[in-house]
Amino acid sequence: MTVTTPHPTTSPSVAAYAALLLAGDVAAAALPAQVPLDTTGSATSEPWTRYGDWPDKDYRAFNTLSSRVSPPQPDRPVEITAPVVGDVSAGKELAFDRSRGGSCVACHVMGPDTPELPGNVGPDLSLIGNGGRSDTYLYNYVRDARVYNPATVMPPWGTNGLFDDGEIRNIVAFLKSLTTPARFSNPLDNPANRPPPKEERDNLDPLENPAMQAVEDGTSLFARVGSSGKSCASCHASPETAFRTWGAQMPKYSPTMKKVLGVEEFVTRHGRTTTGDDLAMQSDDNTALSVYLRYLANGTPIAVGGDDPGERQALAQGEKLMRTKIGQLNFACMDCHAPDKGANKWIRGQWLGESRGQTDHFPTWRTSRAEIWDIRKRFQWCNVAVRANELPPDAPEYGAIELYLNTLNAGLPLSVPGIRH
Repeated sequence: MTVTTPHPTTSPSVAAYAALLLAGDVAAAALPAQVPLDTTGSATSEPWTRYGDWPDKDYRAFNTLSSRVSPPQPDRPVEITAPVVGDVSAGKELAFDRSRGGSCVACHVMGPDTPELPGNVGPDLSLIGNGGRSDTYLYNYVRDARVYNPATVMPPWGTNGLFDDGEIRNIVAFLKSLTTPARFSNPLDNPANRPPPKEERDNLDPLENPAMQAVEDGTSLFARVGSSGKSCASCHASPETAFRTWGAQMPKYSPTMKKVLGVEEFVTRHGRTTTGDDLAMQSDDNTALSVYLRYLANGTPIAVGGDDPGERQALAQGEKLMRTKIGQLNFACMDCHAPDKGANKWIRGQWLGESRGQTDHFPTWRTSRAEIWDIRKRFQWCNVAVRANELPPDAPEYGAIELYLNTLNAGLPLSVPGIRH
């Protein structure tokens, strides 16, 4: 960990904020002006680079949460004047190829040869060959379904370059061959019968949840003296009292920085000006201290939002961003997590939960990764999963989304650290 000389600040402002915290008067939507923050530079490593064990493909040709660069949506269907005659076997192979953006079976059951663990975000297509759909319709629905439904969750397979014209025709030929209901040798392969996952592990049991080690580490970090000669405990001698609700009231809008700060970015920027520690976001120390601060608020209902003008603007931005289509697959957050879209359904073997219930357990232990993720890392992974370039963890866009998402989780008690597969 890097330790730097603290940025200039005055003792009265630090003391004043500590007094507010102890008095429980920081529940307002915006961070008080007297909160000492380092407002210079990034709260994470620069230049930002994706995690080394994540997919390394660059998706700069497609929309991100901060840029609009994807190919334009077609304004009319492509007219197919002659019957599509493609290779049914090749079309079936493409439809079942999960390396091509998940392909068709990520969201659809597709006849008796459907591979294991298909999804049901889209309708069962096992009998689509009997449906009387025109070749023009089938071709365009695969190429870019937005010509029929601009709000569709169907990826624009052709427009965004996942399948070329010949491949689309082969998929259409396969769709026209589907005239028989699906059969499942394993009943759980049928998404209609597959029970939603239920987390039954005790996330606060150190024997069940390795992330509980972060609580112990965070306790030590809270008392550690930085280069300024001070520790967190220098101003907050009774953290169990001072932070009994604070974690459930974050993130907050910072008028000073004109952006929303979550616990992790606050730890970085506040620490630089007080203890002198440079706890970069998503470093082990930052994660441990963030887990500890939220752990102290366990059982407190999430309560964010207020009347600050900047706060209201950030909330509106967060809602808009959660509905913004990004990446080569052209997905928005709400395409997966709104009940009228993909929520409470299966995409491949993964259950898509509603937005409510997504933040009360973060930071959380990811058993599939054997590491703790904060909520911003979860956002980044969702971006990469839909083939969009992620943003740095301190991006204002992520702050706005975190704020809005927490309003959807209002009233749920914190239970941190969580544990999820």
